[in-house]
Amino acid sequence: MLIRSEAPADILLIDALLKSVFDTDAEANLVMRLRENGCRTLSLVACTDEGEVIGHAFFSPVTVAGQETNWQGLAPLSIHQDHRNQGVGLALLAEAQATLADFDYPAVVVLGDPNYYHRAGYEAALPHGLTCRWPGTEAAFMVLEIAPGSVQQHQGLVEYCEEFNALA
Repeated sequence: MLIRSEAPADILLIDALLKSVFDTDAEANLVMRLRENGCRTLSLVACTDEGEVIGHAFFSPVTVAGQETNWQGLAPLSIHQDHRNQGVGLALLAEAQATLADFDYPAVVVLGDPNYYHRAGYEAALPHGLTCRWPGTEAAFMVLEIAPGSVQQHQGLVEYCEEFNALA
């Protein structure tokens, strides 16, 4: 398996992957809008040895308490159905963490399954004084500290790019 940054030739493959993984086209449309509007910080693909795109992770900027913090939001993470439970997602997350660290991004937030994301080092965000705009998601809202001490420096409402509001 190879993990690399998305290339222009991957865009339609990523779109097809997202449409196959999620129940609606909302996530595929979100990624396309974020990309078109310049809100992509990092977009990684996982490929088989034959070059088939089997996984994707997308990161875009978030604010904390209305401030630019250089923090990133992970959404979405998608793995092709035939390649789940084989470590593809965790490998994408590890590569993303290393890449984001190389570029001095201090933290990542995600809204997802705590049982899964805890395995990648994410922690519940609420004990750190971090919330998101979607009620009832407190247990699923998590943070990963990349730069030591960065999470304790900020508290408050974490807001994703405007494009996410179409999902609410």
